[in-house]
Amino acid sequence: QGQLTESGGGFAQAGGSLTLSCAASGIITSNPTMAWFRQAPVKGREFVAAISGRDDSTIYDDSVAGRFTISRGDAKNTMALRMNSLKIEDTAVYFCAATRSPYSSRRTDMYNYWGQGTRVTVSS
Repeated sequence: QGQLTESGGGFAQAGGSLTLSCAASGIITSNPTMAWFRQAPVKGREFVAAISGRDDSTIYDDSVAGRFTISRGDAKNTMALRMNSLKIEDTAVYFCAATRSPYSSRRTDMYNYWGQGTRVTVSS
């Protein structure tokens, strides 16, 4: 059974930076597609970024493009989300997700594995 563990959430000031990390275990594929989603209070879970298992290509939501960077970690089945120029509206619980599919998706139902979430709070 696959398991995802996030770390790195916390508090930051607007304009600051944070890095989130995710480690996957038990997913029977050498290079899973992995993604970040986030959920703010009273909002649905929304796509942030994904990295393809096929070729490590990346996709971003328009709201974070140019500010956030998703990347594979040095350790197998790990990844990170570097968040720069944080805005108050980036405040949310961030979830790591993974799928054995080699293709990235912005849809939550395309991901089989989910972490418990890590909270990010951005203040002015």
